Formats: sequence, C-alpha cells, structure tokens
Amino acid sequence: MTTNEVTKKNRNLILVLLFLGWSLGNLDRYIMNYAVVSITGDLNLDASSTGIILSSFFLGYAIMQIPGGWLADKFGAKKILLFSVIMWSIFTGLTAIAWSLVAMIIIRFLFGIGEGGFQPSSSKIIATVFPREERGRAMSIMLSSGGIVSLIVPLLAAYLLGTIGWRTMFVVIGAIGAIIAFLYWKYIKLPQDEAVGNSDSKENSSTKVNFKELFKTPLMWNLIIAYFCIYAVNWGLVSWIPTYLQKNRGLDLMSIGWAQTIPAITTIIGVYGSGYIIDKLPQGKDKVLGAISCAAIGILLYLMFTAESVTMFIGYQTIVSLFIAFVITLLPAIVLKKLPSSITGSAMGIVNTGGQLAGFVTPMAIGFMVDAFNGSFDAAFWMLIGFAIICIIALLTLNDQKGTLLNS
Repeated sequence: MTTNEVTKKNRNLILVLLFLGWSLGNLDRYIMNYAVVSITGDLNLDASSTGIILSSFFLGYAIMQIPGGWLADKFGAKKILLFSVIMWSIFTGLTAIAWSLVAMIIIRFLFGIGEGGFQPSSSKIIATVFPREERGRAMSIMLSSGGIVSLIVPLLAAYLLGTIGWRTMFVVIGAIGAIIAFLYWKYIKLPQDEAVGNSDSKENSSTKVNFKELFKTPLMWNLIIAYFCIYAVNWGLVSWIPTYLQKNRGLDLMSIGWAQTIPAITTIIGVYGSGYIIDKLPQGKDKVLGAISCAAIGILLYLMFTAESVTMFIGYQTIVSLFIAFVITLLPAIVLKKLPSSITGSAMGIVNTGGQLAGFVTPMAIGFMVDAFNGSFDAAFWMLIGFAIICIIALLTLNDQKGTLLNS
C-alpha cells in the first residue's frame, strides 16, 4: 500500500487521531501556564524559578526533536509516535508528585524528552498519507488544536485548580494520554513501505537524501531561524500572559480565563483558514505574506504593552493571534511541500528544534527580565518585537530554489 492507496476514510481517521494527540500535548503545555500560579505558591518560588519550570519542558523537547525525526525516518513514524505518547503520559502523571523546584524541573525536562518525537513523527505521517496538495490543510488542522485548547484551558484550569488541585489534575491528564496511546496502537494503519522507514513511492524513490545534506540547504537554516523567532513570540506570550494579567493588570484567574477565550477563538480561525490559503498561494508569495504578518506582529506587540486598558490589551492580543497563527502554519507547510516525504521526519525535527529552543529560552528570559526590572514586562515585550523583526528577514531571504533537496 502506497500513499495513493490510502483511502480518504483512513486518512481522515488518522487525521482525527493525530488531532487528539496534538490536543493533549497542547493541553499539558497550556494548562501548566495556569497551574504554575498555584505551584509557585505551594513551592514558594520567585519569577525566575517560575520561568525555569516553564522552560525546562522545552529544553527536553528541543533536544529530542532531531533524534525523534531521524528515528521516525529510520524505524517508522508509528513506533516513535507510540513511544512519545506513552513517555509523556508517564511524566505528566509524575508532575503530580513534584515536591521541590529541582524535582519539578527534572520531571518537566523528562516530559519534554518523552514528547519530543511526537511532532516530527506525526508530521511524517501526514506527509506519508496525504497528497502534497492537501498537506497544508492537514497541518493546519493539527495546529488548530493549539487554538482550541487555548480556548478551553483558561476556564478549565480555573475550575480544576479550584476543585481537585494541580496535582490530581496532572494525574488525570496522564491517564488520558494512556488512552490515546492505545487508540494509536489499534487504529493507525500506515502504508507498508513507511513501516520500515524506506518508502518506495515515486516521490521518495526519486530523491535519496543523506541526513547531513539537510544542514547544507539554505532553506533549512532560514526555517530554523524563522521557527525560533515566531515561537519565541508565541511562547513568550502564552507562558506569561496569565501572570502578567494577574500581577500587572489586576485580574483573577477566572477573569483571565474569560478574557483569553477571545484571542483563542481568533487563533482557531487563523490557523484553520491559513491552511487553505497556503495551499492556494503561488510559489514565492507565501514567504512575502509571512513577512508582512511578522511586521504586523511587531507593531501589535508594541500596542499591547502600551495599551491603557485591559480591553485594549485583549483587543490587540486578539489581532496578533491571527498573524501568529498564519506564520506558525506557514513554516511546517513549507517543509511538507518543498521536501520529499522520505526525509520529512528529519527535516521537521531539525527546523522545529529552533521553535522548541525558543520555548526553552523565552519564558526563562522573561522571568529574569521581570525580576531585573522590578516586575515590569516592558523589556520582555521589546525582546519579542525584536524576534518579530528577525523573522521578517529570515522569511524574505528564504530561497527555496537553492539546494538539491528541493528539486524533487
């Protein structure tokens, strides 16, 4: 069975199951940004320690991106997918027993290691079972899980933290992961040639790529930089906005939850709509539109932290979420469309390393900045604006005609 022989029904089933997995991964990451408010109180931590906790997951996640992608290409995406879900479920549950800052950092780091192979292996599955012209839409559906979860999490977190507490909450999330792992084992069926990590399809057999060649391709380095910058902005906002709104704008958790539903809805619409737009854009126009989006992000970030009211802040955040959604959807779509599916896992692992390193660096850096400037977030917002500018340059200088990998 080759890619073309995977029925539409099977493709849709795989897409639904992958969506559930992406949703669970996003749930844990987003809900930690709210749980950390209670965790810091229980463990008596300052802003710098909070930033380290939020960043420790991303360090493990980033470290595992390239090995996870290579393993998915070498041994089959389904095996790595199952391993990732099982491992992250175990360490999500173990988060509940953390008794100190050091214990929390170690558990969250190992959780990141466990989940690290999920994104490249699931991206490879999309490239394996979906034709090239449908991959942008499929990826946008995966990425829309982040927006949906961010819509649910604020209110869900406020309820769970107020009823069962953060420790029991993480046990429940870990149990859900075990269920999803079983569904993957039973229902995800891939083409036989993918199972051995060496597809015989026309697309893959026409281009044999050495892993090291990926690092010699200018496209890859532009994507790594762009990934780092846009995810620095994204995770910088996502990880610290709950704390910012509580400490600098005077909102309680429930009010924050309701306020964050608005940009969350925008993110869902933005990501899902972006997939359709990207699939129809002429070659070369996608990076221009991406650069324009980054410019808008920089302007809106400035308007956010200078906003005179919470209403204006949420309004600007809502609009910036739309542009971030487009860029975050565009970057993996470039990988899926420009590179052969035989090395999609490795390529996605490499470029996503940039994004996850940003997830590691940014929350921690913001924590140190907030402490250094006596609780002010102004320097942190300027840092995020700088990342938006660098992302513009990375996209505008992206040349997908360079390198032998792109002639497949």
